[in-house]
Amino acid sequence: MIANRSSVAVVIVAAGRGVRAGGDIAKQWQPLCGRRVIDWTCAAFASHPTVGQIVLVVPEGTPQDMLPEGVHCVSGGDSRDASVLSGLQAVDAAFDLVLIHDGARPLVEHSLIDAVVAALETADGAAPALAVTDALWRGAQGAVSGTQDRDGLYRAQTPQGFHRTQILAAHRAHQGGAADDVEIARAAGLTVAIVDGAERNLKITTPEDFARAETYLETTMDIRVGNGFDVHRFGAGDHVVLCGIEVPHNRGLQGHSDADVGLHTITDAIYGALAQGDIGQHFPPSDPQWKGMASHVFLEHARDLARDMGFSISNVDCTLICEEPKIGPHALTMRRKVSELLQISLDRVSVKATTSEQLGFTGRREGIACMATATLIKG
Repeated sequence: MIANRSSVAVVIVAAGRGVRAGGDIAKQWQPLCGRRVIDWTCAAFASHPTVGQIVLVVPEGTPQDMLPEGVHCVSGGDSRDASVLSGLQAVDAAFDLVLIHDGARPLVEHSLIDAVVAALETADGAAPALAVTDALWRGAQGAVSGTQDRDGLYRAQTPQGFHRTQILAAHRAHQGGAADDVEIARAAGLTVAIVDGAERNLKITTPEDFARAETYLETTMDIRVGNGFDVHRFGAGDHVVLCGIEVPHNRGLQGHSDADVGLHTITDAIYGALAQGDIGQHFPPSDPQWKGMASHVFLEHARDLARDMGFSISNVDCTLICEEPKIGPHALTMRRKVSELLQISLDRVSVKATTSEQLGFTGRREGIACMATATLIKG
């Protein structure tokens, strides 16, 4: 295969206004089955094992809090080809292959991405398309004025894949105005292979398309929920590490790693949703290399495993159970840290605390317990 893990960059074009789709905001920011259209699109590529960089092209002046986590965002231009050029120029030069995709196509599947990338082994470019099967007419003044032979006609889709240096040069040389990147590539003399497209890979253009997309998602989404639970006892120390944050305390937590009971529990919840065991199976405490290890290493492994299996992390909910230290003053900082580590937005991370009403080992201030739930989505 020409593409190894993390060897492909993706430019997602989402700088248009999409007025035909209706709504108060552009279609890429509108909700679709509990997430925004653009979040579905970005997640489809972020979960693909060969994708190493995602560049999202957005309208100039887009507020920071609207931008998806984990992608590099750049401002678009006055036309689609100008926006694509802006995205291509932001792609790291280490990537040989680049896919260019419409942000309003949220249902692209890994098998289609694979087909486009594989075709680049022997072609300058590759793009998915569907053969036209309906009869074609020409019309004038509301009436049929003629017919059109449909042989050799296709409905173009994205992602359209190219060798980065070739398509970047083609865009820089182009005079402006093009239906898509295949047109620009062909104008530069590049060969573009056709791969089989998918009806599911629809582009949201009108209000009716939202309903079609929802139907596809509702019948194909794989939603997983996992639970985690962990306990660590207090020992000597002057702070505890909870959800990646050092919290001053007159005692520390004991464990083979840094004893971060919060990150351990979230990690186990993700492994549980994937049916992939627990931390102990992936990082055995009998192995000395993990002694004293920062727990973000475990969480990042679970995050990447979910991505490799085609899942995106929708949300996590973590509850710390202790009498002390007080969690409330640190909860927001913890949420931000977990959000950063999981590469999901802050509003998808919950960290909260409760006591055990002075009952049991937590009530006796002997340690801290934690439980967490993680929701993963493939679709």
